[in-house]
Amino acid sequence: MRIAEKFVSMNGEGVRAGELAVFIRCSGCNLRCSYCDTSWANEKDCPWVEEPPKDLYEYVQSTGVRNVTLTGGEPLLQEDAADFFSVFLEDPSLRVEVETNGAVPLLPFMAKGPDGRRPSFTMDYKLPSSGFEKSMCLENLELLSMEDTAKFVCGSQEDLERAWEMIRKYQLPERCHVYLSPVFGQIEPADMVEFMKQNKMNDIRLQIQMHKVIWDPDQKGV
Repeated sequence: MRIAEKFVSMNGEGVRAGELAVFIRCSGCNLRCSYCDTSWANEKDCPWVEEPPKDLYEYVQSTGVRNVTLTGGEPLLQEDAADFFSVFLEDPSLRVEVETNGAVPLLPFMAKGPDGRRPSFTMDYKLPSSGFEKSMCLENLELLSMEDTAKFVCGSQEDLERAWEMIRKYQLPERCHVYLSPVFGQIEPADMVEFMKQNKMNDIRLQIQMHKVIWDPDQKGV
């Protein structure tokens, strides 16, 4: 796998926000979203190291941390992604989360491990301000379950309205966890809360990226 960086930090978002996690960041992505905060990992000249899944598993074991976040870039583009899951799901003590951009079909990666577990997916739905809504695999929205999260990163009022439309269309709160997250510096979280109140958006969470509050928003390795 093409690994741009790996490190231990605090989960800044998702259902395990605030918990320690081992982050494994893959290089390369099939999208170029306008607000991407890890665009450096998507560039052709991004330094990376080839590491097989077994070596990555040994690294995770050495940290003593049980939460594992596979991220990118877009990790599901990696040739060894399926092997990564096979190796990590052999260990019932680990909780594997995959951060994916919504433009790669999830079905090929939903195979379960020996104890019936599979990775949990935190899947973006790219809204208009991203510039890539047309790239979304809509069938993914029907595959999500309560093990997974649908995340809508909003940078405008238009984004909020589109997110609410898709949440209702696919009945996502009945299917999976649902999060709204602001594009850092582009929309006021208070305005998002007001939108949620006006539309009675029950069972949907607003989430601030905690790591951008704790550390410099552009800092790597956190």
